Amino acid sequence: MTSTTTAGRPQRSRLSRLIRELWFQVVLAAVLGIAVGILAPGLGEDLKPLNDWFIALVKMIVIPVVFCVVTTGIASMDNLRKAGRIGVKAIGYFLVLSLASMLIGLVVANIFQPGSGLHVDPSSLNADDVPEPATEHATFTGFISSLIPASLLGAITGDAILSALMVSIVFGVALNMAGEEGAPLTRGIKALSDVVFRIVGWVMRLAPLGTFGALATVVATYGAESLKQLGYLIILFTATCVVYVLVVLGAIMRACRLSLFGLIRFLKAELLVALSTCSSEAVLPQLVRKLEILGIGRPVVGIVIPSGFSFNLDGSAVYLTMASLFLAQAMGIDLSWQQQLVMVGVMMLTSKGTAGIAGGAFIVLASTVTAVGHIPLAALSLIVGIDRILNEGRVFINVLGNAVATIVIGKWENDFDTEQARKVLHSRTTTPPQAELGTAKVGADK
Repeated sequence: MTSTTTAGRPQRSRLSRLIRELWFQVVLAAVLGIAVGILAPGLGEDLKPLNDWFIALVKMIVIPVVFCVVTTGIASMDNLRKAGRIGVKAIGYFLVLSLASMLIGLVVANIFQPGSGLHVDPSSLNADDVPEPATEHATFTGFISSLIPASLLGAITGDAILSALMVSIVFGVALNMAGEEGAPLTRGIKALSDVVFRIVGWVMRLAPLGTFGALATVVATYGAESLKQLGYLIILFTATCVVYVLVVLGAIMRACRLSLFGLIRFLKAELLVALSTCSSEAVLPQLVRKLEILGIGRPVVGIVIPSGFSFNLDGSAVYLTMASLFLAQAMGIDLSWQQQLVMVGVMMLTSKGTAGIAGGAFIVLASTVTAVGHIPLAALSLIVGIDRILNEGRVFINVLGNAVATIVIGKWENDFDTEQARKVLHSRTTTPPQAELGTAKVGADK
């Protein structure tokens, strides 16, 4: 009797620990959401506010996180040139990876021809099916204008990441140059950072509700019909995303002598939330915290992550070229390699003009279609129905790709504790109990 009771206790203990894990709650919520979307589509559509509320709560805290992390990171630097060096290295890395991602999408679409055989009649398409925001094309000058906030405090209290990032950098540099006179304010912002991350923890506990509402709505709204009509494109894009993660990101992590699967396991809760809610912003605060725990210096995390979520969208880059060629093939338009490379060049420019805009990838696609002129804008109506489904793969790679980018820049800057990272990535727990925010060992690369 005693042995049976003793054997039963560890099992119950393991089960209770599993239930308390955020990633398990998110998976359970996702399964329930899909079930509700299939069995009760009417109810599934009504659950959309759950995801909207969760995303709104996250957006409420994103800007304070960016401000606290970036400002304190730069203010505590011994050498201000390091901030500029981190920024230049990050932008260089982003450009190389974005170009590589677009070329991968281009090659896959040319080999597998996902749109060939559809023979869509252009006269049967209706441009009214394309959402209005996708027809409002961003410009480079508009992008520069979006960097400049109406007021200093307005950037911190608003919801534009890029302008908040710029103000945070300026504020951090000013505090650094102020020296001892600015030290009390720096300490105050560090204290605020602790409070902000406590709020982040509370908000993230609501992620399962957001996941449940998001997937119930998607399955109820688009599910079966969209999958039937454009299943090949969805499967091909998903397979390309998987190969991209294993080959490209896997090779980068091997070069860093770290485990890609260990990183995925460490970030499983954040990746699942991003996958189900289709929002990178939904995990930005928690991702910042996790990467500091991993052993990356706060200045690197503070600069690379906010800028990466605007400029380093690898999943969106793969989607752009694949979707463009899919539309051309479906319309029976034969694009030469020269035209395709011009299209990639246009995308490299227009994608920077939509940084931080919700649904930015679809807007970039519309901008490219218009700028290149080979594909009618109405063709976008072919993929409107499945864009939300394709967005899940885009967001997953965007989040994981930015985590990898931060590791690369951290090692490049010698502001990364490899020993700490290996301990964390080989740990079976999501957050090692000994690694608290701000206490992770950061410094010389070992």
